Amino acid sequence: MKHQANSRRSFIKTSLLALGIMGAGIVPSLAQQNTKGETMKIAVLAASGKVGKLITDEALSKGYNVSAFVRDSKKLAPTPNLTIIQKDIFDLRANDLQNFDVIIDCFGEWEKLDLHKKHIEHLVKILAGNKAKFLVVGGAGSLYMDKEHKTRLMDMPNFPAEYMGVAKATAEALEVLRGVSDINWVYVCPPADFVFDAPKSGKYKIIGEEFEVNAKGESKGSYADYASAMLEIAKDSKYSKERVGVIGL
Repeated sequence: MKHQANSRRSFIKTSLLALGIMGAGIVPSLAQQNTKGETMKIAVLAASGKVGKLITDEALSKGYNVSAFVRDSKKLAPTPNLTIIQKDIFDLRANDLQNFDVIIDCFGEWEKLDLHKKHIEHLVKILAGNKAKFLVVGGAGSLYMDKEHKTRLMDMPNFPAEYMGVAKATAEALEVLRGVSDINWVYVCPPADFVFDAPKSGKYKIIGEEFEVNAKGESKGSYADYASAMLEIAKDSKYSKERVGVIGL
C-alpha cells in the first residue's frame, strides 16, 4: 500500500505541474433536519467499510437517525440513533430502502471489479421511483482534465497501473447512473490522494466534473473530511443528478 500511495502521489504531482490547475473554497455547515422539520433518516450501505464507517459516525455525530446496512453486524457497535441491519447489498429489495431521506452507497471492491457495475445496476433497479436522495461513493479517475470533457484523470499517460482497474470499474458505475432519470442521484468523487488516517480538518471544497487542486497544488484529502462533505451534499438540494468531487484545502 505504501508503494501504491507513493506511485499515486508521484503521478498527481507530475500531472499538476503539466496542467497548472488550482482551486480553493470552503463549504458551509450542515443542519440536521429534513424539509419537513424532522430528523433526517439516512441509510448507509456497506457501512462497516472504511469510508462507510466514517460517514456513519459523522451522521450520528450530527444527530441523524442512521440505518447501517452491513454483511456482518458484529463489525459495528450498538449506538444511540443507529439501527444495524445485516444484509448484503445484492439481497436488498425495494421495501428495505423505503422511508429514508438519504441513501448513501459506500460499496468498495478491489478484486471482483465487475461488482461495481453489477451492484449499482441492482440498486438503481430497486430504487426506481424512490424519493430519497441517493449518494454514491465514487472514484477520482473519471474526473475530467479538460474543459471539453474528453480526457479523464485515468486517461493520463502516467496514471498508476495499479489503480486502472478500479478506476475503470467505478467509471462504469457512473455511466449507469447517468442513464437514470427516476432517481435523485449524486456521484461523489474523493480526492486523487485519498488518505484514510489523516485527521478531520473541516476544510474542503466540493468541486464539479473537472479535476481541481487546492492552494498547495494537491488533490488530496482525508476520509474524515470526505465524510463531512458527503453529508453536506446530502442536505443541499442544489446537488441533484450529477457527479461532483471533494478535495481538502
